[in-house]
Amino acid sequence: MTSSIRLLGTGLFACALSLSGCSDSNPPGPGPSDPKPLVELTDYIDVVPNEPCMDSSYASPRANCTDPASFPLTGCDLEAVRAVEPSGVYQAVFRYTSVSAFGVGFRLDSTPSFLGKPLVRNQVGPEGFFVTGEYITSANKQQRYALAGCRVPEPGRITGCFVRCTDGVPDYSGTFDARRMNLAHEADTGAQPMRLVSETAVPVGDPVDVYVTKGHAYVVSLPRGKEEPGGLSVINVSDPAHPVLVTRVSLPNDNYWNGVWAKGDALYVASGDSGVIIYDITNPADPRYVRALPGGSINVHTVFVDGDRLYAMSPSPSGTTFVFDVFSPLAPYLVSRITVPHELGAYPHDAFAYKGRLYINHSTTGYVVVDVTRTDVTPVLGKYAFSGQYSHANAVGTINGRTIAFEGGERPGAHLRVLDVTDPAKIRLIAEVRKRPQTSIHNMVLVGTRLYVAWYHEGVRVFDVADPEHPTEVAAFDSFQEAHPRSTDSLYQGAIGIRVPGDGYVYAVDLSRGLLVLAEP
Repeated sequence: MTSSIRLLGTGLFACALSLSGCSDSNPPGPGPSDPKPLVELTDYIDVVPNEPCMDSSYASPRANCTDPASFPLTGCDLEAVRAVEPSGVYQAVFRYTSVSAFGVGFRLDSTPSFLGKPLVRNQVGPEGFFVTGEYITSANKQQRYALAGCRVPEPGRITGCFVRCTDGVPDYSGTFDARRMNLAHEADTGAQPMRLVSETAVPVGDPVDVYVTKGHAYVVSLPRGKEEPGGLSVINVSDPAHPVLVTRVSLPNDNYWNGVWAKGDALYVASGDSGVIIYDITNPADPRYVRALPGGSINVHTVFVDGDRLYAMSPSPSGTTFVFDVFSPLAPYLVSRITVPHELGAYPHDAFAYKGRLYINHSTTGYVVVDVTRTDVTPVLGKYAFSGQYSHANAVGTINGRTIAFEGGERPGAHLRVLDVTDPAKIRLIAEVRKRPQTSIHNMVLVGTRLYVAWYHEGVRVFDVADPEHPTEVAAFDSFQEAHPRSTDSLYQGAIGIRVPGDGYVYAVDLSRGLLVLAEP
């Protein structure tokens, strides 16, 4: 999950994150098995709207945020719009120029909201579709977004126009394309449904990651607003059909815990406040605090163990990847810091270590490959980057004699990229898998030639990648439930964390539902 501002409900919007449609700055070259190389189209692919209500210039809005009649709806299918039910959770793409769009979530049920805040106006039904949400900027300005529905292209999908008003004055307009997450589904992929074996609630915080070892699942959580701290939930899964929550662990003023890994009797927790926290899990049901490394107030967002090395990706204060020696798992020590050239604000979000190389998702810098054969000299071997990128997570393996990476971002439209990274200086895009443009991919695990993906609202997806140019979806589990009492209108909902430890089960973390144990397909 995006870490730099620590937001769940409004993170994308508060970051003013633009979804660029610019061309690739590192175009893939042809290869023997791919004579026609794919062109990088970025996450957001612009679709020129034809809504009758749209303005000729986004900077000259005709509508205002208070009067539905101010929207020119002549030519719209108002009969279909009036039949929209006042319920459900929607994710929408708001577009105002060919290269400028952003994501917004809203819900229309008994607790109607816009970006996590109560709707100012909720008019859905026989009188038409007109909803207004409010957002307070960092400069303490009131911004309202008014949405007028124009068409219903398919069940669960609404398109129309919006206007933004800052302190009551309309300042720009555009179009929106919203899909109800539990109604608007993709075409049949042929995937077989995965069997849910068990479900265990994580009652405090927002669960985001899991590691399974010693018959226990260790689930870490972020704070849920100011009312619920984050922390660690320990769940006995020795009987996966009947898990038991055995304990919870949290530290005062230090419970923004986003990543987790284990080696031997040591559990490593990525803390947003104190770096890497080491717990002794000699007794797996009773973690004991050892210490935090490397010391001081450091934000570590994710951790990865490869052999006797622990990599800890730290967004702040300096955008560094820490390398620890964990030959003695309970006594790690710092051996190196990896800092790659990056622009202001970029940072290592996640990484995957494989055969002497570290594949770093370096947010807006791109996907960076570093030689880590030695810890004292770590040269950059290459990167895959394009304008507007936000590289977030990856997995790497050898398939048919080539080194293949699976990579994705985190924002509306972020999807699965398959990259040939055999030669890091000439990384090639060889395949893509996209879902609904309003949703985002998140984490992934590669086991042999099976790729397991936690894809937020799209749930858990499993791909056969034996032919990496043609990934085939073979299994799926729709985890998101809009009616769940802990569900929100955020982009960050649904399946977020995933592990496949090899015991015949897939362990997935859903932000609302907690730990889901699925039978391997």
